[in-house]
Amino acid sequence: MPWKEVSIMSARYEFVRLATQEGVNIRQLCRRYGISPTTGYKMLSRFQTQGGAGLQDHSRKPETSPHRTALEVEKRILTLRDTHPKWGARKLRSRLKALGSSDLPAPSTIQAILIRHGRIDPTQSRKHQAFIRFEHEAPNDLWQMDFKGHFALSRGRCHPLTVLDDHSRFSVCLTACANEQGVTVQARLTDTFRSYGLPGRMTMDNGSPWGDDAGHPYTPLTVWLIRLGIRVSHSRPYHPQTQGKDERFHRTLNTELLQGRVFATLDETQSAFDAWRAIYNLERPHEALSLQPPISRYAPSARSFPEVMPPIEYGPDDIVRKVQAKGEFSFHNHCFRIAKAFRGYPVALRPTEEDGRWNVFFCMHAVASINLKSDLTDKPYVPHYL
Repeated sequence: MPWKEVSIMSARYEFVRLATQEGVNIRQLCRRYGISPTTGYKMLSRFQTQGGAGLQDHSRKPETSPHRTALEVEKRILTLRDTHPKWGARKLRSRLKALGSSDLPAPSTIQAILIRHGRIDPTQSRKHQAFIRFEHEAPNDLWQMDFKGHFALSRGRCHPLTVLDDHSRFSVCLTACANEQGVTVQARLTDTFRSYGLPGRMTMDNGSPWGDDAGHPYTPLTVWLIRLGIRVSHSRPYHPQTQGKDERFHRTLNTELLQGRVFATLDETQSAFDAWRAIYNLERPHEALSLQPPISRYAPSARSFPEVMPPIEYGPDDIVRKVQAKGEFSFHNHCFRIAKAFRGYPVALRPTEEDGRWNVFFCMHAVASINLKSDLTDKPYVPHYL
């Protein structure tokens, strides 16, 4: 039990003087002073050997700390933290291990080191939470694509285009664009496809330049992707979690690179993007990848980007029509209109099991459906997109 608050030194001195008197009941005396017998006898022993100095508080720090982290290890931890000030204890430990350190303490100890040296505010630290994660089985099965919110430069604005591999979280594209136009995105994707090959599928939201809205998902850009043999899908409206990995990538990009910084030009921004992307892909431990960097799970696609597009071919049983300037084609002496993005291209019509319903294909992609029984009216035709 603690000493009662009067004057601690006076109370201790009074206690030992009374305790040394002949015939005193020391245990009873301890109860009256609110301390345990163990503390009382310890205080008596110190007073008898050290005099008044023995009544002073003694440091509880052990004389030796055989399990204390070596100063050199602490230095390596703090140096890496200063290089990557947003990395937590688990990432720091994993990265140092990858760099060859074998004498590393547990993440909890590294966390304590960071707090002790003022690198982390203990009131702001939070415990790691486990999440249920879903991912495609292999690299390049699916790429998620989106624009991160644009931000101001000293001159103009930057629109960051990001493309992330779903399986590995590998950033295949991080580019500073001056706008969000389809021709700009196509040029950046061409460079990306030349470097990493073609994915099986790409998912994106419903806004420009990959769609007008959920009911009109085809634009010249998405038609170009389909032409390359890439399946195109769109996220559900108002459900950004459909592209959760790319959204999470945006948060990391903002936290580790963009927050609190102002860039002068797109070229300066791109240089910063390139340097950070290399760290993200090659060095930064990823929580969802067992603290391995994305490069550990990524491999380029075996499908190369075709510099010359092959001709569009359909089967002998397909009914082929050419899409005209306004996105229309003729079938059964009636005009049907789909997206203008298909103008000039041939599409194939194939019957379904439902009487009167035909699916419209562009390359290998079903893009619309028409019903000869309900659509042959004087009303404008509204295509059913697949």
